[in-house]
Amino acid sequence: MQNNRVVSREEWTAARQALLVKEKEFTRLRDQLSAERRALPWVKVEKTYTFDAPEGRVTLADLFDGRSQLLVKHFMFGPEWEQGCVGCSFGADHVDGARVHLEHHDVSYVSVSRAPLARIEAFKRRMGWGFKWVSSFGSDFNYDFHVSFTPEDFAKGQVYYNYEWQAPRGDEMSGMSVFYRDAAGDIFHTYSWYARGGEMTLGTYSFLDLTPKGRDETINGNLTDWVRHHDRYDNAD
Repeated sequence: MQNNRVVSREEWTAARQALLVKEKEFTRLRDQLSAERRALPWVKVEKTYTFDAPEGRVTLADLFDGRSQLLVKHFMFGPEWEQGCVGCSFGADHVDGARVHLEHHDVSYVSVSRAPLARIEAFKRRMGWGFKWVSSFGSDFNYDFHVSFTPEDFAKGQVYYNYEWQAPRGDEMSGMSVFYRDAAGDIFHTYSWYARGGEMTLGTYSFLDLTPKGRDETINGNLTDWVRHHDRYDNAD
């Protein structure tokens, strides 16, 4: 039961107008933050990374697919896992609708996991996704971008994730990295987000944040309270 006051239309409009002032401030701040993100310095990618793809071995350059900008989703799916992470899958459900627009705006999208390609392909078919998904198994890629961790990392008791040293929570973590490829073919790493940084890509959260009950995550305080693989929801819920 919600505890909001019930008021006249006039009083509601006054309250809504006051909130609108803050919403506009937030929008301007978000625009400023986005501009600062785009202005970050870049790092040239000197290492040649290769991946297993349905068409064979491909390089990071190949993943651009002729475009100059590339979004790489670090999808949590370890070599021994039977299926991909629920949270990463929740994010993946938002991709295909946006992908056609991204591709027509000079942006390619690909997911990368350390699971073997055959297991990735089987899970991708099960979930009905169309975006490109490759395996980085045997590559340094996940380790260099701080989303996979070795037994040696765990033995130290600290891993570098989300730009700080912290106690390890798992051998695979989520994130997204952004790359730019110039006319000469040089590739640059421009940005990465981790942890809650990815909420900006979750349209479902944007819808829920508009509703009276909001995200309604009251157990663990995150999506593990309720999100399931989309083919695993109980229709009775």
